[in-house]
This record gives sequence, structure tokens and C-alpha cells, in this order.
Amino acid sequence: MAVAGSWWPKDAGTEGMSFMQDIAALEGRALEDWLEEAKPHLAVQRTKHVAPSTLARAMTLISPEKAARIFDLLSPATQSDILQALPPPERARFLERMEPDDRARMLEFVPPEFGRTLLEALSSEERALTRTVLDYPAKSAGRLMSPEFVSLMPEMSAEDALLAIRSGEKRADTVFLMPVCDAEMRLLGAVDLAQIVLAAPSTRISDLSTLDVPFVHVTDDQEDVARLMTSADLMIVPVIEEDGRLVGIVTFDDAMEVLDFENSEDFARAGGTEPIGRPYLSVPVFRLVRSRIVWLSVLAVAASLTVNVLDAFEETLESVVTLALFIPLLIGIGGNAGAQSATTIVRALAVEDVKPGDILAIAWRETRTGFVMGLLVSVFAYAILALIFDPSIALVVAVTLVFICTLAALVGAVMPVAAKVLSIDPAVFSAPFVTTIVDASGLLIYFLVARVILGV
Repeated sequence: MAVAGSWWPKDAGTEGMSFMQDIAALEGRALEDWLEEAKPHLAVQRTKHVAPSTLARAMTLISPEKAARIFDLLSPATQSDILQALPPPERARFLERMEPDDRARMLEFVPPEFGRTLLEALSSEERALTRTVLDYPAKSAGRLMSPEFVSLMPEMSAEDALLAIRSGEKRADTVFLMPVCDAEMRLLGAVDLAQIVLAAPSTRISDLSTLDVPFVHVTDDQEDVARLMTSADLMIVPVIEEDGRLVGIVTFDDAMEVLDFENSEDFARAGGTEPIGRPYLSVPVFRLVRSRIVWLSVLAVAASLTVNVLDAFEETLESVVTLALFIPLLIGIGGNAGAQSATTIVRALAVEDVKPGDILAIAWRETRTGFVMGLLVSVFAYAILALIFDPSIALVVAVTLVFICTLAALVGAVMPVAAKVLSIDPAVFSAPFVTTIVDASGLLIYFLVARVILGV
């Protein structure tokens, strides 16, 4: 175990960050020793540079308890990579102890045939629980929920409830807060474990439970569920079927994973790429290309609009060559103004600060914002340019800036809302698309203003 002590500080704090590349180079016994000593959450954080096959081999050599704790904290994509690298006996050991909802999320990252193999390797009980989750649509609350929970009945006493919890007849994801149901599993409320423990043994659960309990339906969107839990500060939220039966619970940690994934997805698409879903250095170059090439091609076609505008106003450029000097300035400011607006609205839509029905209010607010920004920038630009170039050229640029900033803010605000109405990810219509559209329309405005002011 000496290797871990020499490669990693005992407190495993931020001092160890400089050793990440060294950890990636560890092989065989060295990596095994390091994993055995490292705290699970730090092992997960620091081994993102380690190849899944290498990590899988090392995890089979450390204590089963430590390996299981590390495996549980890995991302679903990394879990799938490790399972594919493990021999069947070791694979079954990790797979069997996973929570059904975690197992279902992991199966989304494996080839279908291998996924069927994994399911067949499970015990009949775990296979049934996993299929229960997989039967619901992707990205629904049903896919996110845990079907393993403890429910209590209202006529139970506090003493009976504690006995039911301790019996362990059903493995539960959490018992800090438990749903209260009738005999038909219809949700009646929820009760906190602390209330049961502190209550007199004869106290009825109906007297301790909270009746006004937020719940979600199995078909609700996972992101909506996660937002509900963060806004209402919920540790769990019950999940019910259409007939009102309780079928599972969503826990706070799973909700946070959803938000983290959605934020990563929005961030990627705002930059014109598809999310890769894995640590960067573990992704093959071809997969990186595949995640970017589609949107790059679409944007390249859209950018041809800019070329067409320049071609249409070729004579104007030839007569006043100075106008060409300011094209990068104008399209740069317009693109940035549109990106600012789009990013703001995409975020507001994500956290439900605004809804598609607010589109007129959003458009009016962003139009005014863009106009004021354009006015301020244009005054500054005119003061500088009039000292260097002909005042009429400075005026053309200044007036164009007002129009471009106003238009960019409006387009950047409206496009994400329109995408939301069309059930398209608003992040897709964020910075890259808005910038491309504003570039072409901004140049059109520029040359039209030039024709009016300069008479060319």
C-alpha cells in the first residue's frame, strides 16, 4: 500500500489535483493499491484519465466492498464501459447490486444485444424491477424513479411502522421520507422518519403524515421533475400511474444527475455540438468529429447567406471600399448581442422563469434592451470613427449598430421560444444559429443604410 501513500496525500484534498496525469499512468499493482486506499468519491474524480479496461481490471483486484462503492459513483457511461471490459462472473457481481433505476440508465449506453445479455445475467427479481423501469419512455419520470421503496399505511402505529422499516422485506432506496398509501397503493401523504422515531409508539401514522405532498406522473419529463424537487426543496417525490397508484419514488441525488446532464447537453448544443456523455479524454477522435460535424455542416450552409449578401452588394463595396473595413466589427457585435439574448432566454426557459406564452413580453423587453445597447455602442463608435474616417462613414456604422443590436436581441430571444413551441431543444437555436442569421441580416441592413446615407 506504499504506492498510494506516496502518490496521493492522506487528506486527499485539492493538493492531489496535480497528480491526475500520474494516476492515469499507474498500471497493475500500483493502480490497485491506490484505489484501495483512496476515498471512493476522490477515486471517481481522479480516474477520469484511466482507460476503462485498465480501471475495470484494477477494480476486480481490490476488496468487493470498495469496488462496489466506487462503481456506484461512476457515471452511467463509464459504468457501461467497465461492464463491457469485465469477464461475465465479475460483471454479474457489479450488475446485481445496482439500483434498478441506475441500472436502467446505464443500459442506455450499451449496444442493444449486450444490454439483453446483461438483463439475462440478473436474478429474476432484479430483472423484473429493471424491466419495470425500462418499460417507461426515455427521459420520463418512470425511467428516473426507483421502484424500491417503503410505504406505510395510515392506520399503522409508529411502533408498527418502525418494525415494517426494520423488517427489510423490501430493499428501499431511502427511508428518510416515506409515502403513506392505502391498501390499493393510492398516495395519501408522506411521513418523515424522524417524526416516527420521536413519536409515542401508539401514535398513528395518519396523525404524523403530511397530506399535501407534491407528486409527479410516470410520463412527466425528467427535467421538470428535477426542477420541481429543487424549487420545492424535496428529498423525494412520489411517482404515480395514471390511475393514481404509487409505483416509485425519485430521490434528490438522481434529480441532480438529471440537471447535470441537461445542463451539459444545453451547454454543448449552445456551441453547436452534440453532448458526448463521457469524460473528454476517453472519447475517440471519430466520436468527437461525429458530435460536431452535423451542426458545423448546417451552419456552413446557413453562412452562405452572408456570401450571397456580399455578392448582391458588390457594386456598393466597389464604390466605397472603406465600408468593407467595418464588416467584421458589425457582424461580431451583432453575433455577440444575439448570443447574449439567446443564452439568457434559453436559461430562463430551462428554469421556467418564462414560458412560451410570454413571447410578446420577451420580444418587447429584448427589443428595448437591444436598442439601448445599440444606441450606447453607436455613440461611442461614431465619436471614434468620425475622427479617423469621413463623418458620413461613421454615421453609417453608428446607425447600423443600432439596427443590428436591436435585431440581434430580438432574434436571439424569439428563436429559443419558437423552438420550445415546436418541441425542439431551445439550446439548438442558441448562439451558432442566431449568430449566423444575424450576420446575414446585419450585412443587409448595413448596405441598405449605406445606400440611403451615402447615396451609392
